[in-house]
Amino acid sequence: MASTQASVEVPASADKVWALVGGFDALPDWLPMISSSVAQEGGRLRHLTLGDGTVIVERLETYDNAARTYSYSIVQGPFPATDYLATLRVIALPGADQCRVEWGGQFTPVGVSDAEVVAIFDEVYRGGLQALLRNFAS
Repeated sequence: MASTQASVEVPASADKVWALVGGFDALPDWLPMISSSVAQEGGRLRHLTLGDGTVIVERLETYDNAARTYSYSIVQGPFPATDYLATLRVIALPGADQCRVEWGGQFTPVGVSDAEVVAIFDEVYRGGLQALLRNFAS
């Protein structure tokens, strides 16, 4: 099993950042590569459409609003991996207007090396967190 994680410090309170990213169906609100998200099964399943028309279906596995974290799996997608489980979390840092956002996952490569699939998800997480940071740039 392979894994990768990225993090970014955001100049905003953890509550403010969680208000933007904490909804499982909220990716289009902060991640430009996602053109739409359609919730199903009472919000436990999201059908994401990328700008190029690619569809990814993800299932909410755990959600903890108080701890500002959720985990999800990929049900359908274009990635060369199985057993995917990712977690997004927002962590308050000392000072009222600062937090760290961590996004990472573990997965089993299919037909590619660990390094190749890690590079794919590393780009997703790092690029996504940089997009998130731009929402709070002053």
